[in-house]
Amino acid sequence: MSHVIVVGGGAAGMFAAIAAAKNGHQVTLYEKNEKLGKKIFITGKGRCNITNAADMEELFDAVVTNSKFLYSSFYGYTNQNVIDFFEDAGVPVKIERGNRVFPISDHSSDVIRALEREMKKVGVKVCLNTEVKSVEAEKGKFNKVVLKDTTTQTADACIVATGGLSYRSTGSTGDGFRFAENVGHKVTQCFPSLVPMETKEPWICELQGLSLRNVEAKILDGKKELYKDFGEMLFTHFGVSGPLIISASSYVGKKFMDKNGQKKELTLEIDLKPALTEEQLDHRVLRDFEENHNRQFKNAITKLFPTKLIPVMLELGGIDPEKKYSFFSHKECEYFPCHKTEDPENFNCLFCYCPLYALGERCGGNFRYTENGIKDCTGCMLPHKRENYPYIIGKYGEIMELAKKQER
Repeated sequence: MSHVIVVGGGAAGMFAAIAAAKNGHQVTLYEKNEKLGKKIFITGKGRCNITNAADMEELFDAVVTNSKFLYSSFYGYTNQNVIDFFEDAGVPVKIERGNRVFPISDHSSDVIRALEREMKKVGVKVCLNTEVKSVEAEKGKFNKVVLKDTTTQTADACIVATGGLSYRSTGSTGDGFRFAENVGHKVTQCFPSLVPMETKEPWICELQGLSLRNVEAKILDGKKELYKDFGEMLFTHFGVSGPLIISASSYVGKKFMDKNGQKKELTLEIDLKPALTEEQLDHRVLRDFEENHNRQFKNAITKLFPTKLIPVMLELGGIDPEKKYSFFSHKECEYFPCHKTEDPENFNCLFCYCPLYALGERCGGNFRYTENGIKDCTGCMLPHKRENYPYIIGKYGEIMELAKKQER
């Protein structure tokens, strides 16, 4: 019986330890944290997305870089093998949208406990709070591991399962790369992947906890589009996260550095209403404004934006949230009031240039045509009466149809 050391008590480490023990080896697992599966515990919002039940070819299509490298792994131990393993270990599963597989209990702790039980069943020795400082080889062959307390442990083989460089709080501090270099492997430059993104805008922290569904995210390097997809995202205290953003990071991670290895900025564009064309969105906005024409601006856009987003959008747009958007009196204007009126306090300057002018005789206002055929609206107060806002907005459909005909 040979002795195998496993460094790392995450999903990969525990799985490797179980497999090695089932194949007749004596296995010792070292984990530097106080408990096993720290990263498992937080995956899938605490529910643990175990695997994906899609066809194997779909899985390969989802691998962004060098999918051929995983060919033997995917077919050597399939997603169905993973499902069978956990169900046999007492964790029944369910398949949700996008073929994502979760434990029926929706508790990642059940997955961790199942792996712990299986390790105990096959005799794996687990050493918690035990950090491996180095993995050493002699004459091109693994020899021993050196622990933080300087003691050494020899074995016939060593499996390094320490994770990458993300989520340092879970123990993923890049130890594996250092171990690999120490025994002669070449390690390429590391880039972030499947991680949240930081943003520079100060107002982001005001949106912390806001989740957006069915939105489109686009990431640009200058004018070049690097990524575009549809899904769910989340604002955090430092930037953005969620499935859509985390998937995007695997495509654009390398682009956050220039040729000289210096950090550079990319642009994230979020489309809150990707299912609507510009014309449909225009109609939607006008309809909402018409329905709420006597309300303050901040209360007129509650159907357009999530509540938490409204103050930020108003601030970015320079819009007074208390103003009634259907009325604006510009008394500082040198021409105010530009039409004769007995009620200047209710003179609406919002439509300074009447949008109905182009409709000709169909505008509904008080106008006349001069001898030269010019439409004279000097005596018309239609767009300047406070109560006529809904009428003006209601005519926008005709204006748009007229514009389309002129384009043809």
